[in-house]
Amino acid sequence: MTTVLLVIDLQADVVAPCFDADGVVARCAALIERARRTGTPVVWVQHHEPGLDRGTPGWALADGLARHPDEPLVHKAYRDSFAETDLRATLDGFGATRLVVVGAQSDFCVRTTTQRAAALGYDVTLVSDGHTTTDSEWDGVHVTGEQIVAHTNMYFSGLRYPGSTFGVARHDEVALAG
Repeated sequence: MTTVLLVIDLQADVVAPCFDADGVVARCAALIERARRTGTPVVWVQHHEPGLDRGTPGWALADGLARHPDEPLVHKAYRDSFAETDLRATLDGFGATRLVVVGAQSDFCVRTTTQRAAALGYDVTLVSDGHTTTDSEWDGVHVTGEQIVAHTNMYFSGLRYPGSTFGVARHDEVALAG
């Protein structure tokens, strides 16, 4: 089994308004460093759209994060990191069979990409304390970012697809190698 750490949209303007942003970035930075030490490939995804333009300070990675030049960067314009990108080819290049996922925002790009990865047959571990989002409101119902993170973790802890395994683990407990 080849594991890849997938880092989704941990960009300055995406993360800034999110729940526990500084803590999530710090925990992700620690996990990224552990991945590098163990030889686990790290693949970065960055979103762009009007107002979040490539090359701008808000589009850049959040403070405390730095991509190594040999680590792939996937540019995306949709919530699904696989949609009209080279993510699948990049993962295939590593022989990836398992993804460990961190990023923002839990209820948009993280959930959509992780669900798609599961449907594509990857084993997936969502890092429970390595994703975040903002408070949200729908049809008069307000939910906090903290509640959304908890719900996303609960959702993925029970995910089932034939032939694949899924899980949720803290950044300091997630297995990387193998």
